[in-house]
Amino acid sequence: MSFEKALEELEALVARMEDGKLPLEESLAAYQRGAELIKFCESRLSDAQARIAILDGGELRDFNPEK
Repeated sequence: MSFEKALEELEALVARMEDGKLPLEESLAAYQRGAELIKFCESRLSDAQARIAILDGGELRDFNPEK
């Protein structure tokens, strides 16, 4: 699954849960799936940050498009 697909699914789950019309069991399942998606997205972001640090000589700094 891509980061974008996971984020899209998470946003859809949040919208369904905020609607307040899900039965309890579906709400619990949606919450569990949402927690899994958050963990996945955080992992992907962490991996991307580590790759950027490697590509940038081990130092993370603000992006400056003029360089």
